[in-house]
Amino acid sequence: MGVTDPAGPVMDRDEVDRALARLGAEHEAIETSLLALQDHAGRRLLEGAELTGITKERWSAAEASITLLWAYFDAYSDALRSAREIRSRRRWSSHDDLVELTELLRGESVTVAGSATATANAPTLMVDPGKLSRQFSLAGLVDVMNDLYASSLDMVVAADAVWSALPARIDLLAAELQRTRKLAHSVGVRPGEHPAGDDLERITRILTSLREQVISDPLAYWLPAQGSSAPGGGRPDTTVYDREARALEEVRREIDAVLTVRQDAEQRLVKLRDVLSRADRTLAEARTARGEVLAKIAATEVPVVSGPATQLQEQLATAAEYRRHAQWHRLSPLLESLEQKAEDELLRARESLTAVTAPLAVRAELRGRLDAYKAKVARHGLAEDPFLIERYDAARRMLWSAPCDLRVAGQAVLRYQQAAAEALAARVPGQGGPQDRGGPGA
Repeated sequence: MGVTDPAGPVMDRDEVDRALARLGAEHEAIETSLLALQDHAGRRLLEGAELTGITKERWSAAEASITLLWAYFDAYSDALRSAREIRSRRRWSSHDDLVELTELLRGESVTVAGSATATANAPTLMVDPGKLSRQFSLAGLVDVMNDLYASSLDMVVAADAVWSALPARIDLLAAELQRTRKLAHSVGVRPGEHPAGDDLERITRILTSLREQVISDPLAYWLPAQGSSAPGGGRPDTTVYDREARALEEVRREIDAVLTVRQDAEQRLVKLRDVLSRADRTLAEARTARGEVLAKIAATEVPVVSGPATQLQEQLATAAEYRRHAQWHRLSPLLESLEQKAEDELLRARESLTAVTAPLAVRAELRGRLDAYKAKVARHGLAEDPFLIERYDAARRMLWSAPCDLRVAGQAVLRYQQAAAEALAARVPGQGGPQDRGGPGA
């Protein structure tokens, strides 16, 4: 739609002809726009929809605006037709004709009648609603039609954009939701029994409500573009849809995890039994070693060894029961918990065995050290030294007797080590034996 020139003095014939040509082109453009709006898919949908909320309010105003548009266009067409008839009276228009044409083309010569209700419902018309007619110039009438057309088209395009985008996407997501619900049901993920089942129910309710709201009130889900004056400037608001799509994806991943459990549950249960069995054997070995330590080592603290993890065995039996009854949604979190606890139990058993057998390790280290010094003394020809033999035999009796006092035995090994070092220093001048001052646990 265009804008006519402002009013001026009496027009000559050339000005009249140019104005009529311009107004004719403008008339065609306006008519084309109005027909396009009349045939717009969004407008037809709005006419047949059960609207609510802001869309209902704006469509009521838009319908009034469209009604006025056609009334104004008819008045514009009549004025243009009258002007053409005056101009066609003579080839060379008289002065009176030119005055009449000037008034018609530039003055407020167009009277538009309309209902008070239609005028009041058109938000772009700042007029007294009590008036049933208005006077316009052709230029002023075009401006009003431009405003009415822009506001009406903006509303229609926005509603159509939302209807074109959101319902189809919601339907696709709803179809995916139904597939996920069937899959969830097959693995025991149901509302009231599993959080993912509750999430599926919530997503279903929200999507159903969202679709109903989008259909009845599309403009409630329209975000106008900031600073844009073009009709339909903006985009559909997909915030709720996007949030529920992400939630459904989270549920789908959780169900996939449950499916994975169904596929490898037996293998994981076998591995769990093996880990717990190794932990039990290690604890049994630690208990046996503790008895040996108490019998062979004196004056030492030996930690108490706990019994097998009966609670884990009970949970393992529960997991096997879940598998037999295909309760995969319950088996999945239980297996994850059991796998971690079983590894912790095996580590605890190994640490217990290490702590219990530590005194035996100390005794073995002292025995090895004693024999190493004896071999070194023999290499230097001191194997028959009576003093060294006496010290060696004293240390050996302590280390090979039961119960063995590690503190006293360690001191005996140290005395033999010191005696050997002194003997070696005397036998080989300038070479002293190693002076190991460490205690029994060195």
